[in-house]
Amino acid sequence: MLEIKTPEQIAKMRAAGLVVAAMHAACREAAVPGATTKDLDEVAAKVLADHGAKPNFLGYGGFPGNICTSVNDVVVHGIPNRETVLKSGDIISIDAGAIVDGWHGDAAITVFVGEGHRPELHELSRVTEESMWAGIAAMRKGNRLVDISKAIEGYIRRQPRPASGRYGIIEDYGGHGIGSQMHMDPHLLNYVDRRRGRGPRLVPGMCLAIEPMVSLGTAKTHVLDDDWTVKTNDGSWACHWEHSVALTEEGPLVLTAPDGGRAKLAEYGVTAAPDPLG
Repeated sequence: MLEIKTPEQIAKMRAAGLVVAAMHAACREAAVPGATTKDLDEVAAKVLADHGAKPNFLGYGGFPGNICTSVNDVVVHGIPNRETVLKSGDIISIDAGAIVDGWHGDAAITVFVGEGHRPELHELSRVTEESMWAGIAAMRKGNRLVDISKAIEGYIRRQPRPASGRYGIIEDYGGHGIGSQMHMDPHLLNYVDRRRGRGPRLVPGMCLAIEPMVSLGTAKTHVLDDDWTVKTNDGSWACHWEHSVALTEEGPLVLTAPDGGRAKLAEYGVTAAPDPLG
């Protein structure tokens, strides 16, 4: 069963989404050479406390952090710790979530630490982020779930190939429904798998976390012995971008973007829905 939200419930999810945006802003500033991933987790915890919000990652399936901190060839679910010290040239994907009045927000960004990054890393992050926005722009009433997958994959495949030969769209992880729980139906692939069919029709009240993960090499991953950390099989570096999005009668509202997605969606010819919080 897909959870269809009322406008009032979407407003509560918008409040949670703004907390996630604040977590990202604070963590981005703190992601400097010499900081540990645990330092970022503590920054995120303070933002949650300052906003009176609860973490939705901490304790989820036993996960020990407030955020996921995934460095370089770690795709997703990296555990914050004191041993991982950031250095110039690193990239880190910061996946953050918050609960407000029982409603969830979830989003991820990729941050460049210091200087000295290879040009293909900047392009990888740009391609991953823009593919997310292409997917968000396809979240329109009357479309089907597969139209979002098609938009994400199509954007990535249209880009010039990197020196490694091909962008790897991570196969084992994807987007998901979100609302009264962090992970809900439907599962959203970042590529088209015809065996899965077209998926449900998109209707107002649906909320999705749209989150492409792309590497400079393989699409295949493995999980480390901690049962959380996901790495690429070939050691290629990866990026992860994510927003939680609500479909309303007026169009998509990007719950975890400070402006509700207005500026980026306009680039795709899509008008973002009005912000219920003003």
